[in-house]
Amino acid sequence: MKPEVPELVVKMRAEVGEGPIWDPKTQTLVWVDITGSAIHRYDPATGQNTTIQTGVHVGAVAVRASGGLVLAAEDGFRGLDLDGTQSLLVGVEHDNTAMRMNDGKCDRRGRFWAGTMAYDEAGPSGLGSLYRLDPDLQVVQMVEGVSISNGIDWSPDDCLMYFIDSRSQTVDVFDFDLDTGSVQNRRTLIEVDAAIGLPDGMTVDAQGDLWVAMWGGARIACYAPDGTPREVFRFPVSQTSSCGFGGSGLEDLYVTTAARGISEAAEPDAGSLYRFTPGVTGQMPNEFAG
Repeated sequence: MKPEVPELVVKMRAEVGEGPIWDPKTQTLVWVDITGSAIHRYDPATGQNTTIQTGVHVGAVAVRASGGLVLAAEDGFRGLDLDGTQSLLVGVEHDNTAMRMNDGKCDRRGRFWAGTMAYDEAGPSGLGSLYRLDPDLQVVQMVEGVSISNGIDWSPDDCLMYFIDSRSQTVDVFDFDLDTGSVQNRRTLIEVDAAIGLPDGMTVDAQGDLWVAMWGGARIACYAPDGTPREVFRFPVSQTSSCGFGGSGLEDLYVTTAARGISEAAEPDAGSLYRFTPGVTGQMPNEFAG
């Protein structure tokens, strides 16, 4: 793999850009601005980026098999229909306004996994959890004692689930049972040096390599399945927040960034959406089956 200069595809001052997910039905990339309460859809064929203002903070989205999107929002899991109608499917910690949902993704059986975190990121640790939304709209608490629930994805053989609790400065791995949706035997796969950033969102490619956005480190880092560092791709903005493969052959890696706390004079392109072609392909994104 050869590093290349990332291409700025949507210039924007997103407060906290996150959660890029490819929608193969429309051949577009869906991504969010969490605290900007916005869902974006970028069409690489036209270069157009359209925006839906949701009125709520949205940590992540997934394409819904029945149509529309499912959102991991500030008060729980929400549905967004094609006509723009929004509804709360099931509340998650909705009585605690100090918490919100953050990053999430669907497994191959169509279950939507997303976790919570405190708005006060510097406050007490371990207040959040990782949840699983099943297709019957039942919510299961899967991991407790989480501080900043973040990147999540699965190995190509569905035997492993990778998970990031950002404040731990690690990428952890669980044994995963696809049939039951259960996880066990959590252990640390990667210890991230704080000097290169805070591990944030991530994705796993078709070969099983992990691609991790390093918040504050102006980079995407690639690791082998055993945690060995492979390559680093640097960016002109510091707060790289997440990444996801897209394009007709899933050959492009889209990278979200954040402008929160950064002046436009210091980083005029912070909060923009970037893209580069790393020489590998991603896994086909999974839809929510409910």
